[in-house]
Amino acid sequence: MSDSDRDSEGRTLAELAKRRGFFFPSNGVYGGVAGFYTYGPEGAALKRHLEDAWRDRFTVREGNREIEAPTVMPEAVFEASGHLDGFDDMLVECAECGESHRADHLIEDNTAIEDAEALPISEVEELIREHELVCPSCGAALAGEPVEEFNLMFETTIGPGSGQTGYMRPETAQGIFVEFPQLAEYARNQLPFGVTQIGPAYRNEISPRKGIIRVREFTQAELEQFVDPERDEPDLSRVSDVEVTLYPIENQREEGREYVTTTIGEAVADGTIASEWVAYYLGIAQEWYERVGIDMNRFRFRQHLPGERAHYASDCWDAEAELGGDWVEIAGFAYRGDYDLSKHAEHADQDFTVFEQYDEPITTERATVDPDMSYLGPEFGGKAAEIADALEALAERDRSAFDDETVSVELDDESYEVPTEKTGFSIEEVTESGEHVTPHVVEPSFGVGRTLYALFAHAYREDEVDGEERSYLSLAPEMAPTTVGVFPLMDRDGLGERARELASELRAAGLEVAYDDSGNIGRRYRRQDEVGTPFCVTVDYESLEDGTVTLRDRDSTTQVRVPIVQLVGVLDGLRGGERTFDALGEEYEKLSAGAENATQ
Repeated sequence: MSDSDRDSEGRTLAELAKRRGFFFPSNGVYGGVAGFYTYGPEGAALKRHLEDAWRDRFTVREGNREIEAPTVMPEAVFEASGHLDGFDDMLVECAECGESHRADHLIEDNTAIEDAEALPISEVEELIREHELVCPSCGAALAGEPVEEFNLMFETTIGPGSGQTGYMRPETAQGIFVEFPQLAEYARNQLPFGVTQIGPAYRNEISPRKGIIRVREFTQAELEQFVDPERDEPDLSRVSDVEVTLYPIENQREEGREYVTTTIGEAVADGTIASEWVAYYLGIAQEWYERVGIDMNRFRFRQHLPGERAHYASDCWDAEAELGGDWVEIAGFAYRGDYDLSKHAEHADQDFTVFEQYDEPITTERATVDPDMSYLGPEFGGKAAEIADALEALAERDRSAFDDETVSVELDDESYEVPTEKTGFSIEEVTESGEHVTPHVVEPSFGVGRTLYALFAHAYREDEVDGEERSYLSLAPEMAPTTVGVFPLMDRDGLGERARELASELRAAGLEVAYDDSGNIGRRYRRQDEVGTPFCVTVDYESLEDGTVTLRDRDSTTQVRVPIVQLVGVLDGLRGGERTFDALGEEYEKLSAGAENATQ
């Protein structure tokens, strides 16, 4: 796709999104602020349906629990998590106009280099010089300008005055991690268990761009799966046959090699995906993306290169969608190990473990010491306590050191001799019923706004109906902002009254309904097509006589006559995927081609 084609597609989608109320820049009456978007009526409904579908799959069907944590958290949380020191992007400032830009994005946008984010700052500065990159705002040369790290978190103050330093959370995950001790109790300290959260996160992006793709406030849907790395395994049989398109590290590094089409089971068996837990969630996600309507011909899972991998992740894969000719991350799948819980345990001085009981108690021998401090004190003075600690550590790692009459320990490069009889050394039998385990974390993290935009872009279609050009959104019925449009053929002779009654009846049955009696019927169809409404019902004179209505399918424009008393069940089945419109043509009267024009 050429740059002009990308720009044209982007403008078309942006114009449609604003005109039909999907999303648009916020605060326009005050000039707007980059990186903030408002979801209009259609977009808010689409976003809600997307979140509900995610919750159904990753919370309900997986047997997980959902929480809602605050979006502002104290500084100590992010000191522990590493965000204060390691949550940075590369910034370059134009000396001419003062505008700031993300240096890695400038390289990616103006050269053939991908994933410049993974490069060191010195190499990024050299690439700016080598390619003679200029400021996008004023055209001034950026060669020689320093590239610096910029922390992306929004800082705030908690309480009046100087108060307590806090930050808007840059991810929802920390709200789960800091509450782990309490959440483990709710899970009865039984691993594995998962906790989900859907909510806003904030990142002070250097250069927001591409509409809702890169913004400063966005919604995440995250699952933190807590597992015992030695005992817990996912049920890979549930996803082993799921076919996926993978882009591993090796393929990214070798020119001419692109994707691997394989199954989850094969990818685990040949080592392409190292973690079975990550593989499991890639399989679950693949099926979910298909369900909500992502175009699988424009979708892949890409493995992170070592330089771009988050500091906590031992392995990480991104779900990417092709948008406007570019591959855009819409979700990440990381094996975070015990990094998060260990860090919070260290900084908060709290227990972030789970006690796991053995099937049967285990009796073991343990070496212990009970030093005679009445001897160590006078003999070693201020060093006595440290020597006692050193003796305890030595007993744990080397029992044989206590076989002789004296024991030697090292402190600050100096050796101290202690009579063995004064150490209180002994071997005891200890019966243990279990052990304390710091769980490892597997994290599927979804960008809701980016996934919504991918649905929006992948669903956009243009065709011709009855000699007229038509644009429409081929959204899955489950995702569509409105399930059914209800129209009277004309607003007279009781047709309008019956259509309004029918709209109320459908709403009372839990369906999302748009009522429209403005303009000819063909234009009303086009308005609903453009916002993705999958079905339209028309009340005509025949409806008043025999209690049937015309039901129209958005994509095919096929129409059938359905009894009003069966309409709710039919629409519920179509929305839930239990029925197809093609099958309705065999069950009900199918109208002939041209019926759409005939009702105009």
